[in-house]
Amino acid sequence: MRVINLSSGSEGNITFLECDGVKVLIDAGLSCMQICKRLKVLDVNPSELDAVFLTHEHIDHVKGADILSGQYNIPVFAHEKVWMSYDGKAKRISSLNRKAFSDNFNFKNLEVQPIEIPHDVVCFGYSFLNNGKKISILTDLGHTNDRILTSVSNSQLIYLEANYDRAMLMSGTKYPLSLKMRIDGPNGHLSNDASAQAADFLVRTGTRQIILSHLSKENNRPELAYNHVCRKLLQNGIEEGRDVKIDVATTEIGAMFRLK
Repeated sequence: MRVINLSSGSEGNITFLECDGVKVLIDAGLSCMQICKRLKVLDVNPSELDAVFLTHEHIDHVKGADILSGQYNIPVFAHEKVWMSYDGKAKRISSLNRKAFSDNFNFKNLEVQPIEIPHDVVCFGYSFLNNGKKISILTDLGHTNDRILTSVSNSQLIYLEANYDRAMLMSGTKYPLSLKMRIDGPNGHLSNDASAQAADFLVRTGTRQIILSHLSKENNRPELAYNHVCRKLLQNGIEEGRDVKIDVATTEIGAMFRLK
């Protein structure tokens, strides 16, 4: 399995996953043109994509899905609860390419495990499994709990939300108080501190690569998220570089990770 984040953050989210020739995207939050340009860097033609998996209906996750599917005849998978609100907005996705699911399922050589997560719209994370390897994506959630963390435990690699630094959020002048409270609430996003707590659990259950993801352009910085999470982990005896590798996803194409 190989995976690479093509964009992460409020401006657009896309992750590319390939396993034994099966090529999929998780979310399509940039324009179709931008998605195609970024796939070209990987020497991947969009016509080679086998599917797009959507987490939820927000524009930074679905912006290019409609045109991409319509232009290249690509199936789009989303939980049946997500389709209930997104269906009317997907004008170019043919009826044959609208794939709904309600539970775990197999797609070609991948076992797909959706995880419902708390957000201000219906939202799902994903785990993808193949031959004992597990990659998970857990972003756009306001809090974690035992159910969520147990669902993604034993992932060798996980994209984990670290959306905002709470001090930056609360002291900033750009956002009204109502928006700050939504972001900081139980159906908003994960702070650096909450991400560190989740990372602690994940490392203790086998995760060896964490990519901090979905950072806010206004309320976080890559070095701030990285340093905060590493410092919190070290306080609990977990050392970055020895026990786990921490990276940060940005709006630029990220590092390619391979699980063998």
